[in-house]
Amino acid sequence: MIISEQWLREWVSPAINTEDLAHQITMAGLEVDAIDPVAGDFSGVVVAEIISAEQHPDADKLRVCEVNAGGETVQIVCGAPNARAGLKAPLATVGGVLPGNFKIKKAKLRGVESFGMLCAEQELGLSEESDGLMELAADAPVGTDIREYLGLDDQVIEIGLTPNRADCLGVAGIAREVGLLNDVPVNAPEINAVAASHQESFPVELVAPERCARFLSRVIRGIDVSKPSPLWMQEKLRRVGLRSIDAVVDVTNYVMMELGQPMHAFDYSKLSGGIRVRLAEQGEELELLDGQTVELNDDTLVIADHDKAVAMAGIMGGQATAVSDATTDLFLEVAFFTPELMAGKARNYGLHTDSSHRFERGVDFKLQATAMERATQLLLDIVGGDAGPLCEAVSEEHLPTRPDVSLRAARIKKVLGFEMDSAEVERILSGLGLGVTTTADGWTCTVPSWRFDIAIEADLLEELARVYGYNRLPVSHIKADLILPEKAETELGIRGLRQHLAAAGYQEAITYSFVDPKLQQLFDPTLDPVALTNPISADMAVMRTSLLPGLLTALTRNTKRQQPRVRLFETGLRFLPGSEGLVQVPTLAIVITGDQLEEGWAEKARPVDFFDLKGDIEGLLALTRAADTFAFAPGQRDALHPGQTASISRGGEAIGFLGALHPSVAKELGVSGSVYVAEITLSAVLESKLPAFTELSKFPEVRRDLAVLVDKEVPAGDILANVRASAGTYLTDLTLFDVYEGKGIDPKRKSLALGLTFRDSSRTLSDQDVNLAVEQVVDSLEKNYKAELRN
Repeated sequence: MIISEQWLREWVSPAINTEDLAHQITMAGLEVDAIDPVAGDFSGVVVAEIISAEQHPDADKLRVCEVNAGGETVQIVCGAPNARAGLKAPLATVGGVLPGNFKIKKAKLRGVESFGMLCAEQELGLSEESDGLMELAADAPVGTDIREYLGLDDQVIEIGLTPNRADCLGVAGIAREVGLLNDVPVNAPEINAVAASHQESFPVELVAPERCARFLSRVIRGIDVSKPSPLWMQEKLRRVGLRSIDAVVDVTNYVMMELGQPMHAFDYSKLSGGIRVRLAEQGEELELLDGQTVELNDDTLVIADHDKAVAMAGIMGGQATAVSDATTDLFLEVAFFTPELMAGKARNYGLHTDSSHRFERGVDFKLQATAMERATQLLLDIVGGDAGPLCEAVSEEHLPTRPDVSLRAARIKKVLGFEMDSAEVERILSGLGLGVTTTADGWTCTVPSWRFDIAIEADLLEELARVYGYNRLPVSHIKADLILPEKAETELGIRGLRQHLAAAGYQEAITYSFVDPKLQQLFDPTLDPVALTNPISADMAVMRTSLLPGLLTALTRNTKRQQPRVRLFETGLRFLPGSEGLVQVPTLAIVITGDQLEEGWAEKARPVDFFDLKGDIEGLLALTRAADTFAFAPGQRDALHPGQTASISRGGEAIGFLGALHPSVAKELGVSGSVYVAEITLSAVLESKLPAFTELSKFPEVRRDLAVLVDKEVPAGDILANVRASAGTYLTDLTLFDVYEGKGIDPKRKSLALGLTFRDSSRTLSDQDVNLAVEQVVDSLEKNYKAELRN
């Protein structure tokens, strides 16, 4: 919200300077983001009138103007296309200084002397660009300092409002806050009902009253759109970031910025039959004021006549019924639209307007008549015309209700830490517009129609705290019994997992829980994810059922920015729909691409592969001190390469997967090179084995190496499990140190080289003990897998 300080002080003017005012507003919860002057730093600029403008003798694009500067007539050479006799414009006199310390001196342009400079808005720091001289009103007093005439000793204050404070999206709302904070009266302009000078009206039907419960309208005949809006109105709009268009649009914008109520004016002659406030038909088209044509969805509220939709309700009007230079009759409307049902509708079409910004957050549902009378009087004063009767279509049952809220005096002391005087409580609450009634234990408050964010006692306590002053609240030490919760020794901390992965060269990422539906579909096509009612954007429209879409988006973004080696992990929630509702599953996800090692001279570069990621995961699982309970097995997974995917289980229960991203998915994401991913349920890796002391053996170990031939299809993991089961109690370590396929062995078989380490804690093992164990292993492998010892 941008507001002019001068405009605000017309409503309420406390005896404090700009900086103190901004600090005060900020401390009341309306954070001031910036304070900027409305014009550049300049001097020596006055209102002047061009008496004559003749063509320069030696330049086609220059004019030699005789200019009345008030006390004297001076000659000015000017290149502006709109320089003409009778025009009043700012004149920088000789000796004056324009923004950027540009000093005005007497000069010759193509041999003709010029004693000053006629100025455009841009040259005075009033706008970013301009296409000619700044045109002043015909009654502007010649010779008057332009700063004084335009009131340019003003500041614009930019306030970052939170969504719950829609009541401050207008000068009136900010003034109400400032008046209360300084205990000074608010001088609102007098707004009286405009008497009807004719009885013509236009019928209005509320077809969707749950979305639009109040709609006010008025027909104004005989206006003159050629009359410009007054300079004071144009200046006020410019200072809040709105450009002047024509008097009708300027008035509706002015009322919106003043009172916080959006309005719209239609060309009455272009409407037929009557107004229907209804839902759009699916696929219905509407050309908007900005020139684009949109295809409407059936959940979009429109204002329509009996032939067609003429506006997207609360968002933007249609081009077909827009006010033009030929307009003589207006249909003026102002309405209340249900905030919850307006939320996100503009964004669905890639739009965000001042109107939608307000209606989504909530507009005072009793403000419409006041806004209509204010706009009507301004229009009659500026463009003339005859106003018809004020017509209202309303569905009382669909208007918001405001239940009373109770506030206990004891609760103030408990929450705010001190006893607030009853008179101060009532002053603050009354100043906020609440009706306050004293009760036995406190107060009962009637919530005003403009406050959609006050519903419970805590809301009232917050209002008391911020208006009283957060900086004035007493400081006291917290006193509480701090009892450390018990933590099982078998429970690993998630911080330890993060530190382990960080030590392995990974970086932690935090991505949104909302993902692109198309990307989500690639990874979990059988799941129907939870769709957001009001998504941030179209590519963040569903809740994730996997962490991989978000992580892969981050990986893609990095690789496209000259970061070829990416190793990311994330811990977060997956949101899985089920028969008993939404299940939130804490999960760990990992993605890697690029080289195995950082670039360097010591090692030859090679790209990461499946086993690099598998090794990192095995290191992570080893933190549980129960690595032997985990198993990897070939698996299938959507979006992953069918030949390079493994499932991960613990105790026979699936807990995750890892694998190579399918080339088609990588291509769709725009990633070159191999990408490997993994996803593991966190609860399965946070449960560890209780550490227990085992006496170290003082006796030597014995190692025997075996090379066995098995079918290629037999997983090495199955062989290792079989060896562990058959080797006996003396086996302390088992290692697979070589896999060979090729020359010298059957092409349908492979050679696995195993290292078996034996040891006993009570004695030195004999060759007979070790040989017996090895024979058991060989016999078991031969029996179960038709394995043969390799010569």
